[in-house]
This record gives sequence, C-alpha cells and structure tokens, in this order.
Amino acid sequence: MHVGLATTAAARGLDEDHAPLARAFEELGHTAAAPDWEDPAVDWGSFGLVLLRSTWNYTEDLPKFLGWADSVAAVTRLFNTIPTVRWSTDKRYLLDLQSAGVPIVPSQITAPGDAWAPPGTDEFVIKPSVGAGSRGAKRFLASDVEAARLHAAKLNAEGYHALTQPYLHSVDDYGETALMIFEGEFSHAIRKGPLLARGGGDVAGLFAKETIDPRVPGADELDVARRAVGAIPGGAPLYARVDLIRDAAGLPCVLELELAEPSLFFSYATGSAERLARRALARLATAARG
Repeated sequence: MHVGLATTAAARGLDEDHAPLARAFEELGHTAAAPDWEDPAVDWGSFGLVLLRSTWNYTEDLPKFLGWADSVAAVTRLFNTIPTVRWSTDKRYLLDLQSAGVPIVPSQITAPGDAWAPPGTDEFVIKPSVGAGSRGAKRFLASDVEAARLHAAKLNAEGYHALTQPYLHSVDDYGETALMIFEGEFSHAIRKGPLLARGGGDVAGLFAKETIDPRVPGADELDVARRAVGAIPGGAPLYARVDLIRDAAGLPCVLELELAEPSLFFSYATGSAERLARRALARLATAARG
C-alpha cells in the first residue's frame, strides 16, 4: 500500500517526524511519500491511507484546507477523520472541554465585532483561535491594555476570533508537558520550554523555535490528558497531542489539543513511530471490515 504523509512545500526538511514515520511504514511492508496538500497534480486516490502530518500553513485559509480534506476523505481513508479535524482546528473547542469538566487554561473568546476586555491578570496572551506554531500569539502585561486591544482588533479584522488566556508563570521553569496519545492510550511525552517572550514580535515562518526534552509525565498530567481525549466528540482519534501547563496551584490544565497535524516527537521515544503506524494500519483494516 502507498501511504501519504501530507505536508506543505514550506515544511519540507523541517518536519522531524517524517523520516521515522515513513521508515516505520516501510518496515511494515508499505511505501510512504510526502505529498503537498496544495498540489493540484496529486492523485490522492492513489494512496490507501493519508495522514495529516505537516500541513502547517492550513491556518492561512482554513475553509480551503477543510474543503481539501473533505475531497481526500471522499477517495481514501484520512486520519485524523474529518469530524475530528473540523472540531479541533478552532481553539474554541476549549470551551467544550471546560463544559465537559476538563480543566483548561481560562479562555476568553472575542469574536469579530465584539469588544475585547482585559482578563484582569498580571500578564496574559492573545492568540488567534485558528492558529499553529505560536503564529499570531503575543504576550502582554496588564499595563499593555491598548497594545493588547489593538492586537485583538487586528486578529478580528483578519477574520479570527481572538483567544485571551492568562500567562501562567509555571511555564517559565516547569515548561509545558505535551503528551502523545494514540487511540486513547499514552505513548510518550516531552517538555517544551517557554516560547513567548514579553514584548516579542510575531513568529517568522511556520512555527516558533522550541526547546524540547523528554519528560515522564506526572500521574495528574496523565489523568487530565486522558480526560481531555475522552471528551473529544466521536471518541479517541488515531493520534492526539495534549499540551498541558500547571496553574498557580500547581494543577495541570489543558492549553490546547493538537488533533490535525501535530508534531509527535518520535525521536524522543524509541518505537513510537512504529506504534502509530501499526495503529493506523489496524484502524484501516477495521474500517475495511466494517
């Protein structure tokens, strides 16, 4: 079988997950390629399976991306599935998680046309609700109200909802914990260092440069990650990344879920790429039988 690990032209050479995942599929007897989701010459029906991997520019035109994903799903098997991708590509899903009892970083949504209000914390972050790689995310002091208001207005003018969250200072030392969950089961985790400098400019390129280390998550982090995945409409997807930050009380809360095209950091966990490849093939076989 030919497997498509969908990417975008600007991500070629940047996706550290591609080589180990392609190798995992090849060792299981299949071929793997990295077709560009925006290339009209690609015959998506020639792939027995397509995984969304490094389509990191989808935020620039989400309707176009979702339309493309629909067209791929019509001719082959696409993971993650369309309902999961549609739900997860707008961070307003955080309010769904909160309604389901999952602890989240407090999140205030400002729609285009609405007035933005400061969150009442000493520092906070404003980001587009449709975003990836920290693009469009900026950190502000409570005294930076006018600059923050202008940034929220800029995001709204570009057609985005503005997402405002408190800056949780635990990230400066403890960092974020990103847990990789395959079909509802924990695979591995990493630590990400702080990304947003106070007063920093917008991210250049597809993503902000990250400091990554392997991490053994705490039992409380595993619990929150599993609860978050359990709250995903339609059930646990093939792959999920749950990004957690500890709040002022030291308790983990969800910063975001990555269910469309997350980096999965295979190089930090031996055998993780093969685990995902095997689960993808098993899910494909189950779908074919049913």
